Amino acid sequence: MKKLSAQQAISLLQQELAKYNEYKSMGLKLDMSRGKPCKEQLDLSKGLFDILNSSTEDFGAPDYRNYGLVDGIPEAKRFFAELCEVNEDEIMVLGNASLTIMYDTLQRGMQFGVLGNKPMNMQGKLKWLCPAPGYDRHFAITQLFGFEMITVPMTENGPDMDMVERLVENDERVKGIWCVPKYSNPQGIIYSDDTVKRFARLRPKAKDFRIYWDNAYMIHHLGEDAPLLNLLQEAKKCGNEDIAYIFGSTSKITFAGAGISFIIASKNNIDSLRKMLTIQSIGPDKLNQLAHIRFFKDKKGIMEHMAKHAQILKPKFQMVDKILREELEGYAQWHNPRGGYFISCDLYQGTAKRTVELAENCGVKFTPAGSTYPYKKDPGDSNIRIAPTLPPINELEIAMKVFACCAKIAYCEKLING
Repeated sequence: MKKLSAQQAISLLQQELAKYNEYKSMGLKLDMSRGKPCKEQLDLSKGLFDILNSSTEDFGAPDYRNYGLVDGIPEAKRFFAELCEVNEDEIMVLGNASLTIMYDTLQRGMQFGVLGNKPMNMQGKLKWLCPAPGYDRHFAITQLFGFEMITVPMTENGPDMDMVERLVENDERVKGIWCVPKYSNPQGIIYSDDTVKRFARLRPKAKDFRIYWDNAYMIHHLGEDAPLLNLLQEAKKCGNEDIAYIFGSTSKITFAGAGISFIIASKNNIDSLRKMLTIQSIGPDKLNQLAHIRFFKDKKGIMEHMAKHAQILKPKFQMVDKILREELEGYAQWHNPRGGYFISCDLYQGTAKRTVELAENCGVKFTPAGSTYPYKKDPGDSNIRIAPTLPPINELEIAMKVFACCAKIAYCEKLING
């Protein structure tokens, strides 16, 4: 990164403060804090409302308006099994949010144990691996359950696997790891083939260790698909298929909070989870599942739908990259992802919190600095997650110019004041 002299920093600070005051006088109210679909994306799925209505005669067999099928309707299991290249007995299709499935799956492990192992909440102080920068809602779950969260640095190929292997294979208190393997949140990294194979080959000291593989953005491409190895298939080759839970949903494909979600795992894991789910639930919203499957029809249908999402989102990602190159070249480093929902930006060390504070005072809200690390503690105070999807592109342009201005102010203040 650039290293200005004190005089150069003072001159740049004065220049950027003048811009900042202009932005502040605009009375902006812009929200860049979370990765939400925009209105145009949501409108792509309005046809879902027309699938089932008072004239509908065919509600599946057995009648999906009634009780039963606690692990999802057959059509939905077939659909997602084909999409994810797994067997139908390795998947359960459930409610609207994969985050709920993750929480419930961990809760069951805590209270009842994993595949006959001792309940985790009876095993004393436990640990969980958290690749970072990562997803704040993942970290919030393991923090709530009292795990000691261990930060694992992310590389361009995924988590630092030397560290993962060392911790998992030598410490039985390590019970899991969070992973977003494709277009990771927030960096947009795709785990390399070698990384996936090393995950599949893990030999944990704890028999109840599980990889929580949150494949949330598996088909959220901005251009051509970027392949990711199938973890379950790789684990089967090693006789290690029980090691992973794989999650996904349509939350950012159709409607957030009104989509459908699924969990993929070995037949052993699925059978165990289904047994407990039968006590917990009388079944998911099967009509919503049916509507989704009839709306998309097949794999080709959902991929065509996602291509429409990409047409909306790609210009926004390009806009962010353009402004970062024009305004922050030499002052920051960032990823230019091939898909997903975020752009990860690393500012000059010790300036992320100040940048977010300045932007918020100017009417532009970003994800709080530190959120991409366990306990919300970024050791370098440098990483900020940028969420370009929600604002209209004209508002996005203003928000990013404000961001760049605030980042340079924070940078100059740091150089001047130390």
